[in-house]
Amino acid sequence: MEMEIDLTPKLSKKVYSGDGGAYYAWCPNELPMLRQGNIGAAKLVLEKNGFALPQYSDSAKVVYVLQGNGVAGIILPEKEEKVLAIKKGDAIALPFGVTTWWYNKDDTELAILFLGDTSKGHKSGSFTDFCLTGSNGIFTGFSTEFVCRAWDLDESTAKTLVGSQSGKGIVKLAAGTKMPEPKAEHYKGMALNCEEAPLDVDIKGGGKVVVLNTKTCHWSGRGSGRVQVVGVDGKRVLETTVKAGNLFIVPRFFVVSKISDADGLDWFSIITTPNPIFTHLAGRTSVWKALSPQVLQASFNVGADVEQKFSSKRKAEEIFFPPPNSN
Repeated sequence: MEMEIDLTPKLSKKVYSGDGGAYYAWCPNELPMLRQGNIGAAKLVLEKNGFALPQYSDSAKVVYVLQGNGVAGIILPEKEEKVLAIKKGDAIALPFGVTTWWYNKDDTELAILFLGDTSKGHKSGSFTDFCLTGSNGIFTGFSTEFVCRAWDLDESTAKTLVGSQSGKGIVKLAAGTKMPEPKAEHYKGMALNCEEAPLDVDIKGGGKVVVLNTKTCHWSGRGSGRVQVVGVDGKRVLETTVKAGNLFIVPRFFVVSKISDADGLDWFSIITTPNPIFTHLAGRTSVWKALSPQVLQASFNVGADVEQKFSSKRKAEEIFFPPPNSN
């Protein structure tokens, strides 16, 4: 008996929050494809002066800045701290085990999306993060004796370091707090702005694509639209309207199509296959344009007139198609 696949888009839920912002995640219990696909998805929102305390994760992630401007601190194992100025559209690849912190000094909220591979993590479909400081920091679990020995400190100083930060995960810093200044050379090679990068596809009136890297996870960032996904035996497994904040997953080899509403639709996708091959079923680069007329006629069981009409369409457009002419 074939198992039903639930691809219904879901919204994230708040995991924890502080005066400086909140951390949200998509739950694999509500979105089973997260667990089946070993995909984690979460979102960090920082208010003005919000500071996400240093932490590391059990999973490799792709970071995408959804909104605002801020500062990111990234510490690769046994390397110096990299301090990056980040803004809307920035994407950063983070290996698992990397320590990061995030800070927002602007009035506008800083919103950051995390999508990644949980196959090597503690829980399939979820990120497990380890805070270095705060009320749930790693060192709160060690006895004072062990902390003193590890850091070569007296007991009083060790207790002060471990116990002074009462916040959990996210705190709000006092106005005027001095934080490290970003360095332009740190940004280069670590981040790419999708809104400024050369376009891989640009269809006038249709849409634009930037490919960052060589089962697909889609996150809807702005606007709304209709989505259909078709799988095995031509069965439509999803038909719904997606809105900003929705997350849905398309299993490998399934086919997805989106039609935006009048206000447009932006989305961010992550492909979990290291070297994916894309096959398009519409447009100039689709498989249809490569098949010979005779094969098309035999496959569709139609005459040459119908095949020629079909083949004459979508010769210029690729991936995205403008809305039908209303005239």
